[in-house]
Amino acid sequence: MKLCPEFSDSYVVGVIFTVLLVGLQGVRIVECKVGNELDCLEYPAISCRKHSAFLSDFGGVGDGKTSNTKAFQYAISNLSHYAPDGGALLVVPPGTWLTGSFNLTSHFTLFLHKEATILASQDESEWPTLPVLPSYGRGRDAPDGRFSSLIFGTNLTDVVITGYNGTIDGQGFYWWDKFHKGELKLTRPYTIEIMFSNHIQISNLTLINSPSWFVHPIYSSDIIIQGLTILAPVDSPNTDGINPDSCTNTRIEDCYIVSGDDCIAIKSGWDEYGIKFGMPSQHIIIRRLECVSPDSAMIALGSEMSGGIQDVRAEDLKAINTESAVRIKTAVGRGAYVKDIFVKGMNLNTMKYVFWMTGSYGSHPDPDFDPKALPNITGINYRDVFADNVTYSARLDGIANDPFTGICISNVTIHSGDKKLQWNCTDVEGVTSNVYPKPCELLPEKKEKVECPYPDDKVPIESVQLKTCSFKSFSFF
Repeated sequence: MKLCPEFSDSYVVGVIFTVLLVGLQGVRIVECKVGNELDCLEYPAISCRKHSAFLSDFGGVGDGKTSNTKAFQYAISNLSHYAPDGGALLVVPPGTWLTGSFNLTSHFTLFLHKEATILASQDESEWPTLPVLPSYGRGRDAPDGRFSSLIFGTNLTDVVITGYNGTIDGQGFYWWDKFHKGELKLTRPYTIEIMFSNHIQISNLTLINSPSWFVHPIYSSDIIIQGLTILAPVDSPNTDGINPDSCTNTRIEDCYIVSGDDCIAIKSGWDEYGIKFGMPSQHIIIRRLECVSPDSAMIALGSEMSGGIQDVRAEDLKAINTESAVRIKTAVGRGAYVKDIFVKGMNLNTMKYVFWMTGSYGSHPDPDFDPKALPNITGINYRDVFADNVTYSARLDGIANDPFTGICISNVTIHSGDKKLQWNCTDVEGVTSNVYPKPCELLPEKKEKVECPYPDDKVPIESVQLKTCSFKSFSFF
């Protein structure tokens, strides 16, 4: 926490309005301009806000027992009026704030104090239902609809969810139990989902125990996700960390994830529904990621990739006690492509596989997928990898009559166990250079030293610099 510097010519402007809700009249929204009288707190963001308010101003009670669903809804509804006048920031103060699902608005920041916890309700009546995603055709847990995410938004622009490492607790145990018992009639909620939106920032938070996926931007662009700590039991079902889905121009950096599923999974729709929707995930940069996931991947591409995945860059990656590093998952019926994938700088310890590609990942939304829709997997590049305590170096399984091509692996050292067959390869084509142990015959060693490519240019989102924003550190009436 940092106090804003003082300037002698600074001032504070108070904007008073009447909230049209019983018992919430006279809330004061303050523009903090760093005056001598008020302490201001700084935070980095894509956009600063002219107005700010606290959840407690709208009747919120942070006792961990009182439902704050209506307080969040009322606060955001009222603050949405400030969108054309510099936007608004809602501060969640210290306390434990029990709530069901609520929707965000444009030109808006949700800020969690370092001692604040948003606690997801286990009362299903506080979770609205939504139709299935058009690129998926059905829910993941059940064929019909799905529960809205805890923090949800659609058709938005300029949205920030951030804080001083405040906590969002999805209380997933309730939902995991229903999943294991087969009692779900709708798909479980995610913690954060933003749809059909642009200019999104999710940063500097601790997310724990999501009912299912933690962070799911979908059909969106210009996204920055940074400084997240994401924690779930390693045996919890489908608790993926960050899943950009049919997203463009996305930056994920400086995140630590312990998960029961993939730490990051890049997706773009499922079989015939994803092919028809046709929105790829592309121009994505992932860096400085640390992952623990004993039964899944550090980064997965797919398996739902039927809108296509292209131009994904990942660097400076660490995984411990994780099933695989950067894995490609696809199947007959997916169609589309995974191409132009660049990975460099992986430090891995206690892995089942270093390299894993799967062309027979068999889950389908329904029996109507097209068996002639074959995925094109090409231009997959890995370099500068060190791995210790590994069971198998690689398992690379393409598709018969549809091989995975253009694979390049260079400058790799793997310390493996006593398994004699370290590289298991079928229906793949490519080259290797300076790789130990010796790769399979389908990936021959080049006589001359080769360095697999990694782009020199930047994804556009890399050039976006965060501003230093501030708000006053206490609320008053």
